[in-house]
Amino acid sequence: MPRRDQALAVVVAVIWGCNFVAIHAGLTEVPPFLFLAIRFVLVAFPLVLFVPRPKASWQAVVAVGAFMSLGQFGLLYLALDTGMPAGLAALVLQAQVVFTMLIAWGALGERSSGRQLVGAGIGTAGLVTVAVGFGADASIVPLLVTVAAAFSWAVGNVVARSAKVVSGLSLVVWSALVVPLPCLAVSLVVDGPDEIGSALAGFGWAAVLSTAYTVVGASLIGYTIFNGLMARHPAGAVVPYILLVPPVGMLSAWVVLDEVPSVVELSGAVVMMVGVGIATTTRGLRRRVAPGIAPV
Repeated sequence: MPRRDQALAVVVAVIWGCNFVAIHAGLTEVPPFLFLAIRFVLVAFPLVLFVPRPKASWQAVVAVGAFMSLGQFGLLYLALDTGMPAGLAALVLQAQVVFTMLIAWGALGERSSGRQLVGAGIGTAGLVTVAVGFGADASIVPLLVTVAAAFSWAVGNVVARSAKVVSGLSLVVWSALVVPLPCLAVSLVVDGPDEIGSALAGFGWAAVLSTAYTVVGASLIGYTIFNGLMARHPAGAVVPYILLVPPVGMLSAWVVLDEVPSVVELSGAVVMMVGVGIATTTRGLRRRVAPGIAPV
């Protein structure tokens, strides 16, 4: 990638790294699925009235919304609400890097270079190390939910790559329409009308600031840049940069939430960063379109 696009990928990683602390702050006042519904209503409106529909099939737009937004964040918010530390969530969610490479290989015929595969493998080893350290001290369920969120993100990555939408903003805004109604329905069933009413009535500054950051920073700015990069470059060249999210997330959680990772977890984070260095210094990626596979 050109240096400008490399810099943009790093900016996205910093924004998303701090996003976990912002989400954590909002979840102290609002149930997870209600909070997610509010976030994506604000992502979609009023911009959907002014931003043209992305030049992609409606199936692709819905799939991006279902996997990259609804699936990823629904599971992530649930994991954070059930005990997943924000800093470790930032780390574990990056399993999406390996998932994306594997899915892109099978669905789009994109062959990652040997260097990228080695980097992804080392990054995976780091994630496993973190999982071992985390599982020794807490329930493994929030961790598994976070891994499921990573898989959902990876599917969304490949769909966005296949759609090749030039305007990242249009894809973010229009795909956001998929999220609010399912999340609100889940919240009505799980939380009930009374709890929803209480949460909305007590919507404090923490929830307001959290919503503002997740809507403007993480969604509108972060995903607009990221989807644009995915449209211009192979998935294996873009996604490894997102492995920079964990150190930012862990550092911000350490400073703001006093989440101190264990020695094993920190060791895993270091191993992951070695994987980043290897994967992101690769010069190219060979792309072969698999026969019989067409863009979604």
